[in-house]
Amino acid sequence: MTTAEGWTAAVRARLAPGRLLPLGAPEDGAWITERAARTVLDGAAAAVRGAVPGELRIRPDTEAGPDTGTEGGPDTGTDAGPAEGALRISAGFGAIAGRPLPEIAAELRAALLAAAEDGLGLVVAAVDLRVTELLDAAPENSGPTTPPPGRPSPATDDPAALAALRVEGVAGVTDAVGPPVRRGSDGVRVEIAVTAGHRPLDVARAARNAVTAAAPEATAVTVLVSELR
Repeated sequence: MTTAEGWTAAVRARLAPGRLLPLGAPEDGAWITERAARTVLDGAAAAVRGAVPGELRIRPDTEAGPDTGTEGGPDTGTDAGPAEGALRISAGFGAIAGRPLPEIAAELRAALLAAAEDGLGLVVAAVDLRVTELLDAAPENSGPTTPPPGRPSPATDDPAALAALRVEGVAGVTDAVGPPVRRGSDGVRVEIAVTAGHRPLDVARAARNAVTAAAPEATAVTVLVSELR
């Protein structure tokens, strides 16, 4: 690999997590990467009979209010800054013959909303769906795909990280967006992976309480979920 190729791979890996999405209310201080959220939403979409999921994106709902940029969110060090406020899910899907199209769309929208709000803890204002193709039969390998394994958890003896690791549902600390623990003038940010079957918002809230107790000098504590394991 050339030096230029190495830099390109590093930049892509850095931006791969995508935009940072707020979990719950602003006072929760909890965030999740778009990539981690998509793994849950893609699985929910793939379970809808008659739908073949396509591209899915999660973005600020600009119709509900302006995107306020990075104010109040965790510093990412990337161009894919955090979203603020309610979110809008946009998803394309192929429709397989055998079910009425409105029925498929209604079930898909309900599945995505439930996965986003109940399964993750996102606040969603709307789900936009578009039919990308009409199919006579399901294509091969159209079922849910197993996400690639995450990177091993980095070693750290930071008290904030150790406090988060003791919380039920925390599978490990991560460094997908930055170091596992980042301290700055605005407070402390801890990046974690959440164990599958646990609601990320609930785990992030508990981890934030634990880190706040372990780092009382921090002006603010935020928790970023970058992976689901």
